[in-house]
Amino acid sequence: MIFGLVVAFVLPAQAKRAEAVSRGADSPDTSYFYTSTDLYNMAEAYGADGRAAYIRARFTFDLVFPLSYLFFLATSMSWVMKRAVSNPDSRWRLLNLFPVFGALFDYLENISTSIVMANYPQQTFLFDALAPIFTLVKWFFVNGSFVILVPALVIAVWNWVRAKSLVI
Repeated sequence: MIFGLVVAFVLPAQAKRAEAVSRGADSPDTSYFYTSTDLYNMAEAYGADGRAAYIRARFTFDLVFPLSYLFFLATSMSWVMKRAVSNPDSRWRLLNLFPVFGALFDYLENISTSIVMANYPQQTFLFDALAPIFTLVKWFFVNGSFVILVPALVIAVWNWVRAKSLVI
C-alpha cells in the first residue's frame, strides 16, 4: 500500500520538481545507460541551484523511495514464491533478494552521483566511473524483481487452482 501511495502521489510531484530544477536535462536516476561525460553534462545543465536540488532530493525523497519498492517487492516476492515453489529449501526462493540488491545499488548510485554533483566542475574520477555502473546494476535488479514476480505469481495462481480442483 505504501509503495502504491508513493508511486501515485509522491513520485509524480518529485518528477515534476526534478524536471524544473534539471532544466529539462536527463537524470542519472532515470537513465539506463550513460557515461561519466554524460554525467558531467547533466551537472553542467543543472546549474548550481539544480545540482543542489538534485543532491537534496537524493538524501530526502530518494532515501524513502528505494525503501518503499524494496519492502513492496521483497514481501510480495516472498509471499508469492512461498506459494509458487513448494519446496521450502529451494534456492528459487532466494530470488526475493533481488530487490535488496536493487535498493543497495540505488543508494550507491545516489551517493556517487551526489558526490559528482557536489564537486562539479572538479572531476571525481572514481565516483564518475562507478555511477553509471551502479545505475545499470540497480535497474537490472529492480526491473528483474518485477520480471521474477509476474511469472511467479502466475505459477502460484496455477498451483492454487490446481490444489482447489484436486479437493473438489
